[in-house]
Amino acid sequence: MSTPPKLTRFNQNVLSKYQIYNSIFMTLPFDTITKTGALLPLFHETCRKGFAAKEDPTTIVDTFFKKYQARRSSESQINLLFRFIQYIERQVVLFDAIEDAAFPVVNNMDGIGTLRSLKETVTADNKIETLRKYLEEFKVRIVLTAHPTQFYPGSVLGIITDLTEAIRENDLLRINDLLAQLGKTPFYKHAKPSPFDEAVSLIWYLENVFYKSFGSIYDYIQQNIFDGKDIDNDIINIGFWPGGDRDGNPFVTPEITLKVADRLRLSIIKNYYRNVRQLKRKLTFEGVEDRMIKLEYELYNIITNEPSSLTLDYFISELKAVKQTIIDKHQSLYVDEINSLINKTHLFGFHFANLDIRQDSRKHAKFFNDMVDALIDSGSDIFPENYHDLPENKQIEILSKVEGRVDLSLIKDEETLKALNTMKVIKTIQENSGEKAANRYIISNNQTTLNVMQLFAMLKLVAFHDKLTVDIGPLFETITDLENAPKVMEELYTNPEYAAHLKARGNKQTIMLGFSDGTKDGGYLMANWAIYKAKENLTRVSREYGIKVIFFDGRGGPPARGGGKTHNFYASLGPTIEDKEVQLTIQGQTISSNFGTLESSQYNLEQLISSGIGNSLSDTDLSMQQNDRDVMTDLANRSYEAYSNFKAHPKFISYLEHMSTLKYYAKTNIGSRPSKRGKSDGLVFADLRAIPFVGSWSQLKQNVPGFFGVGTALKHYEDNNAFEKVQDLYTSSSFFKTLIENSMMSLSKSFFDLTRYMAEDKEYGEFWNLIYEEYETTKRLILKLTGYTELMQEEPSGKASIAVRESIVLPLLTIQQYALKKIQELEKADVKDEEQIKIFEKMVTRSLFGNINASRNSA
Repeated sequence: MSTPPKLTRFNQNVLSKYQIYNSIFMTLPFDTITKTGALLPLFHETCRKGFAAKEDPTTIVDTFFKKYQARRSSESQINLLFRFIQYIERQVVLFDAIEDAAFPVVNNMDGIGTLRSLKETVTADNKIETLRKYLEEFKVRIVLTAHPTQFYPGSVLGIITDLTEAIRENDLLRINDLLAQLGKTPFYKHAKPSPFDEAVSLIWYLENVFYKSFGSIYDYIQQNIFDGKDIDNDIINIGFWPGGDRDGNPFVTPEITLKVADRLRLSIIKNYYRNVRQLKRKLTFEGVEDRMIKLEYELYNIITNEPSSLTLDYFISELKAVKQTIIDKHQSLYVDEINSLINKTHLFGFHFANLDIRQDSRKHAKFFNDMVDALIDSGSDIFPENYHDLPENKQIEILSKVEGRVDLSLIKDEETLKALNTMKVIKTIQENSGEKAANRYIISNNQTTLNVMQLFAMLKLVAFHDKLTVDIGPLFETITDLENAPKVMEELYTNPEYAAHLKARGNKQTIMLGFSDGTKDGGYLMANWAIYKAKENLTRVSREYGIKVIFFDGRGGPPARGGGKTHNFYASLGPTIEDKEVQLTIQGQTISSNFGTLESSQYNLEQLISSGIGNSLSDTDLSMQQNDRDVMTDLANRSYEAYSNFKAHPKFISYLEHMSTLKYYAKTNIGSRPSKRGKSDGLVFADLRAIPFVGSWSQLKQNVPGFFGVGTALKHYEDNNAFEKVQDLYTSSSFFKTLIENSMMSLSKSFFDLTRYMAEDKEYGEFWNLIYEEYETTKRLILKLTGYTELMQEEPSGKASIAVRESIVLPLLTIQQYALKKIQELEKADVKDEEQIKIFEKMVTRSLFGNINASRNSA
C-alpha cells in the first residue's frame, strides 16, 4: 500500500484530530462564564467575515457584542475578551500537542535527509568509506539559549508532553482530564524568571529528550556506518547559554553561572544513575553485578551530596570492563544496552552541555579599563602608566605578552568585579566537571582585534595564569562588522602569541555570526548575503594560515532572525565555506517545536547532520558562478538601500512605539533579561533587541524584517526587462532559493487586513501604505520568480499548519488591535482614565502570549 502524500497525512492526523478534540475542549467549563466556549466560535466567525469585508478590529468587536451579547455591561464585555484569550492560548497548546503526536506519521522518519536515507545513498554510490572519514571530524552543535520567544511555563510544557502521549494513544478519558487541567493551569508569570529558572526549564529538554535522541543517533551511526567500532569524535553535542550569557542581562552573576554548571552536572549524573539502575536489573551475572552495584552507589552519593571518589574516567573504564566481561563470558547478553550507556558518557561526560559565557565588547572595554586603572594605581608594573595613551597596535602588543596576576580586592566597581569573577568561575567549572563544561567565551558586538585581545589578557591575568584553556569566539553582527571581520581575524592569526594559543587549542577558531542583529541592521537579503560573503572570506583567510574555522550561527526562530528551514540553508553552502562543523543557536519556541519530542529532535538533528555532510559527498558543485554573484550582490545592495531608507523614515521609531506591541514585551515576564540594552527613556534604535523588534512586526502581522526590500530589489530587474537574470539565479543557486523560500514563510504569516485601518490614520497612514506596497510587490514578484500560484506552494503541509495556527489566533490578534486602539483613544482624552488604560494594556500583554506560541513552526 503506497503512503499517502504529506498533506493528506497532515489533514488526517493533525487537522481532523484538532477539530474533534477542540470541540470537546470548547464544551469544558473552566470558570464562572460558562458560555465562553460557545461564544468563541461566533466571535471567530465575526472576525473572519469582518476582515473579509475590510472592517477594522474595533468595528468587528463592537459588531459581535451588538449581535450576540447586547445586554452585557462594558465590564462584562472586557471579562469575556479576557476569557477568549485564555481559551485561544489553550487551543494553541492543543494544536501543538496534536502536531507533536503526529510528527512521525506526517514526517517520513526514514525519508530524505535522515541517516537511514543517507546510508542507503552512500552505500549505493560506494562512498561508505568517504562518509566514515567525514564523520570522524564532522560535528553538529545545537546551542540552547534563553532568549525569550516562548511563553509556556514549565507546568504547561508538562501538560503538552502528557497530552501528546494521550493523543498518540487515542486515550479519550485522559485527554479529557488533561484538557480540563490545561483550562485551570495559569499561563501568566507574575514575576520574571531568574537566569537559573531559565536554565532549569531548558535542562528539562536535556534530561528528557536530548539524552535519549542524541544517544540513539550516535548508536545508529556507530552500529550501521562504523560496523560497531568506536568513534573518537562525538559528532553531536549541546551548547548552553542560560546562566552564562551576560550580554544585556545584569542578573547573570558568577554565582548563577556556577550554580547552572553544577545543575548540569547533577542532571547528567541523575540520568546515568537511572540507566545504571535499569541495567543492574538485567546484568545479574557473575563478575558484572557487583561492579554495577558499586557504580550505582557512587552515582547515588553524588546526587545526595555524599562523599564520592567517582571520576568520569573511572566510570567509563568500569562500564567498558563490564562490556568486555559480557562479551567474553556471557554471550554478549544486553551488550547493546551497556554500549549505549558508554556512548552517552562519550557524548555528555560529567558536564552534559558546554556552557558558553557571552558579553558585549563595549562592556569588556569598560571592565578592562577599570582593571588597568586599578593595577596602575596600585603601583603594579603589569601595564605601563601611559597605557591608555598608546596607539591600538602598541596596546595589542602589550596585551599579547601580558603576564602576572590581578588581586581582585583592588577592583572597586561592582560590575567589573562580577565580570572578572566570572572568569575565575570558568576555571572552577573546568576543575569540577571537565574542560568541556565551560571552555568558550563569546564576545558579542565584536568590532576590532583589540576587543579580542582585551579578553585574552583578562582571562590570563585573572584565572588562567599558566595555560589558557578557553576558546575566544568573536561575534560579528552588523553589516560593517561582517565586512571588517576577515581583517580582524588576519591580525589575530598573525599575532605570534594568539597564534600560539590557537596552536595549543588544535588550530581551531570559532567565529560567531549574528543573523538577528544583521537583519535588524541591514534587512533580510543583505544580512544573509553579508554573512555568506563573510564566511567565504573568513574561510579563505583561515585556510591561508592553517586554521580550521568553525562557524557558529546565531540563528533565531523565524526567517527574519536567520531561522526558517535551517537544514536547507546548510545544505546550500558551497565548497568556499568551511563546513566541518555546524553550530547554531536554538531558542524559544524553536526548541519545543523542532526538538521538543524524541521524534522531532531525532528527525531535525538527522536533517542537520545530513545537510552538513551532503555537500561533501555530493558531486554537484554548489559554488556560485560570477554572474550569479553579481546579481546576488546587486539584489542585496538594492534591498539594503530600500530597507535603510525605510528605517530612516521619520515615522519608523514612533510607529513601532505607538502602533505596535514593542513596549509590552518588557511586561510579559517571560525572560530574565531587560527588553532593551541602553538606559535611555526614549526609544533608540541601537538599543532595541532583535527579539522584541522582530516580534513586534510579527504581532502586527507585518513581518517586515523577513521581506522588506526584497520586492524593491526584484522590481528593478522587472522594470529593466532583466528578470530572467534573477530567475537564472533562483534556478542555479540553492542558497538564493532557500532565502526566497524562507521569505515566503514570512509573507505567509503576514495579514495586512488586521491593520488596514491604519491606512486612514492621519499620522501613520502613509507609513503603513509604504509597508503594504512593499509586501504586495514582494509577494507578486516572488510568485513570478518561483512560478507558483500561491505562497509556499512547494510545502503544502507546512502551509496548512501555518493556516490553522493563523486561524486559531485570528480572534486573539483582533482583541489585541482592539485594545491598542482603545489605549490610543484613552491617551488622547482630556481626562485620562488610568484604570481603563491599565486594563487594556493588560489585554495587549496577555494576547502577546498565544500569538508568539502559535508561531512555533517558524523554524
